[in-house]
Amino acid sequence: MSVAPRPDSLRFGPAGIPISSPRRTAEDGVIRVAEMGLGAMELEFVRGVRMSAEAAARVREAAGSRGVLLTVHAPYYVNLLSDDPGKVEASITRIMESARVGASAGAWSVVFHAGYYGGLGPADAVRRVRESLLKVTRALGDEGVRIWIRPETMGGLAEVGDLAEVIDIVDGIEGALPCLDFAHMYARSLGSMNSRDAFREALALLERRLGREALDNFHAHMSGMEYGPRGERRHLPLEESEFRWREALDALREFGPRGALISESPLLEEDALLMMKHYRGGRRGRRGARR
Repeated sequence: MSVAPRPDSLRFGPAGIPISSPRRTAEDGVIRVAEMGLGAMELEFVRGVRMSAEAAARVREAAGSRGVLLTVHAPYYVNLLSDDPGKVEASITRIMESARVGASAGAWSVVFHAGYYGGLGPADAVRRVRESLLKVTRALGDEGVRIWIRPETMGGLAEVGDLAEVIDIVDGIEGALPCLDFAHMYARSLGSMNSRDAFREALALLERRLGREALDNFHAHMSGMEYGPRGERRHLPLEESEFRWREALDALREFGPRGALISESPLLEEDALLMMKHYRGGRRGRRGARR
């Protein structure tokens, strides 16, 4: 499956319409993002894919004329590991519809949550998600829909989605790459992934397994995070969390990714601006990556 051209830099933006947007449409959200000097926005289809063809065309024009990189979050009602085949098929349909509508709106990448282990071991869970992902990418490729499809790293221990698993899920599937959620990885590790070295190791694994393509077409989420014994509890503003987001950004700068880093903080655009300021204000990393 061919996909959209790679971005030229790492762009920052909110997950959804900015809080400060005077009107609550995706088009107005894109306009507000550009006004603030941000370069990305995620279209939140998390409660369902509800965007008309006319609205998608307006969003595409607004983003294209302002240089805003769009991503999509597919509905939360996805579980590719359900025991009910009908629910699996419905989940595949939701991912595909998110991709179709997102692509019509000019989006470059769509992320989804793969599902829950249930009674499956990690290897069987990965195999089953891969089978569904292959169906999605092949069908979208046949339709000519050009958009990256991405399982996300997840914060709950009951959910499929540590970094090695999402890499295994996408490895060798054309048109598929992971979405890295740094706060989720922090929560899933019960706080142990929380240093520049730890984030650097994660990015090195991504590059080693999937090549430079995974960094040149990079889609990630970041926020503060509260976790408990089973992993993720809730997203927090960056400055209200023990998650060392500055060190995550410092590690990212070393690798020089291109794509979108989306703020899922409750403060949305405020924390997106905070991340962008830190990332762009840092010095050149050891790899000589461009800011």
